[in-house]
Amino acid sequence: MYYSYTSVMNIVLYLVIILVPLFAQINVSASFSKYKKADNKKKVTGFDVARKILDANGLEDIYIVETGGNLTDHYDPTRKVIKLSHDIFHGESVAAASVAAHECGHAIQDKVGYKFMRFRSLLVPVVNLVSSFSWIVILIGLLTEYFQIFIFGIGLISIGLLFQLVTLPVEFDASKRAKAELKRLKLIDNNEDSYVSKMLGAAALTYVAGVLTSILEIVRLLLIFNDNDR
Repeated sequence: MYYSYTSVMNIVLYLVIILVPLFAQINVSASFSKYKKADNKKKVTGFDVARKILDANGLEDIYIVETGGNLTDHYDPTRKVIKLSHDIFHGESVAAASVAAHECGHAIQDKVGYKFMRFRSLLVPVVNLVSSFSWIVILIGLLTEYFQIFIFGIGLISIGLLFQLVTLPVEFDASKRAKAELKRLKLIDNNEDSYVSKMLGAAALTYVAGVLTSILEIVRLLLIFNDNDR
């Protein structure tokens, strides 16, 4: 059976698109499981860590609430609330301290007007809008073999890619702020510093994987259209 170069590349890219985010997710889950077992020698919970960092940065008005799920922790800039999952909220581990501090990093970004965070917030409604019909446009372009429609669909997907690219500096900066605050407020032992870096690094890898996956998906779609056009 004969397979064209485009067909082979499409299969390879499809496999990579599946495996890259899967590897990143497995990596962060493994890191979380590992450092969840590593007790924070300061014996402070994720809630305590978040509260101390927020108060030290003049953010006493930001609430910290417990939310369901696993690794569902996030900062909500519209409601000025940090939501921590059960294991993070109550945990006295290096993982709990790392994740809680990271979310506080986003709250600090919001306070100081970090430009990439502001830009990302502006993109959110646009991304939510175009993501609902971008694939429909691409499908129409493929079925009709109309290049302009197809490229328009790719352009819509690229807005999502732009959002992911802007997210990278936001996440890396939040982790940088988190580590600085943990050290400054002496919320972790000196020996735990490397553990915090590894935990936050594994989490950041998921965002890098997301960017790579989106780029490869666009390349794959272009190959498919080019093959159909022939």
